[in-house]
Amino acid sequence: RGWVRIARRVADRPWRHLLAGLAFFVLPALAATQLSFGQLDSGDKSPGTAGRTAYDRLASAFGPGVNGPLQVTDTLAEPASGPADPALAAVGRALEDTGGVAAVGPAQLSHDGRTVRWQVTPTTAPGDPGTAALVDRLRADTLPAVTGDTGQKAHVGGVPAIQLDLNDRLAQRLPAVIGAVLAIAGLLLLLAFRSPLVAVKAAVLNLLSVAAAYGVLTALFQWGWGAAPLGLGGPVPIPGYVPLLMFAVLFGLSMDYEVFLLSAVREAWLASGDNRDAVVTGLARTGRIITSAALIMVCVFLGYLLWDDPVVKMFGIGLATAVALDATVVRGLLVPTTMVLLGKANWWLPQWLDRLLPQMHVEGGERDPVRTSSVPEPVRNA
Repeated sequence: RGWVRIARRVADRPWRHLLAGLAFFVLPALAATQLSFGQLDSGDKSPGTAGRTAYDRLASAFGPGVNGPLQVTDTLAEPASGPADPALAAVGRALEDTGGVAAVGPAQLSHDGRTVRWQVTPTTAPGDPGTAALVDRLRADTLPAVTGDTGQKAHVGGVPAIQLDLNDRLAQRLPAVIGAVLAIAGLLLLLAFRSPLVAVKAAVLNLLSVAAAYGVLTALFQWGWGAAPLGLGGPVPIPGYVPLLMFAVLFGLSMDYEVFLLSAVREAWLASGDNRDAVVTGLARTGRIITSAALIMVCVFLGYLLWDDPVVKMFGIGLATAVALDATVVRGLLVPTTMVLLGKANWWLPQWLDRLLPQMHVEGGERDPVRTSSVPEPVRNA
């Protein structure tokens, strides 16, 4: 009977519970706006692990940049006469004079003399923002200035440069991925529940859990607020693939909970034609199942914290936080309050759209509430 009382209380005071639910997401959403993608290296692993120990010893003996050297290549218009070729020497000097470069290795020529490689050691660690700035500086200033119109084609590679390019590409693509997933999810919800408003609202509310997960990751890892409890040495950058994969997993789980709740609400509405009672009945029937399933998932995700890898910890913290908030605050407060406030508009569907949409029901056939002869008794206020 607990969820029956909760459902009635939420339906009786929708505005109060709606504002209370939104308050849970204010701070995480603000933190999420500061999320930036970075590069992880072995220096971000937990202190005492084998990888971290080797990283620290190398950095202490040879400088932090030795753990992530850059590879500069140059394709020549004409074969070089040897490593001492004037064109190669000019590029080598330009690399040495670039700020943020600790050392430049000797030029290495290919067998045909047309391709040359230098190993460039930065003064900063692979995941340090200074290394990313050095990559940009080499690409935008140093190499174009020294190669000019000679026909040479110079490029900057190496693990730090590859990770930087990957993060930039993911940052560019993430909004498109989110938009495509929202559009597809909204279309499927429209087909299943034949309500444009319910489809749009569900897709938007699902983003709140994702924003909360991003905000928690930003605070605990990027800002370093959770470094000590999580066994990390300090702030840890967040790779671009973490938010992308987390969005896919979280949106799938959120849609699962949403469809389960809306199916119960719509079934009750088709039986009674009373929107408020349908919301109360649907939440009362599904609340315990949704929260129990979410509790299992939260326990599983928190188990990720036992790993030493910071990326695994990110997934554990982010997924556990989002699932907990989604199953309780979003499904228990935001979805029912908005549906109560919107009233029968939840189930409005233009006639022209009704004719276009195919009949696709989540659970068997449906009955028109107006034509239903036997109406089950809905959950009512005490």
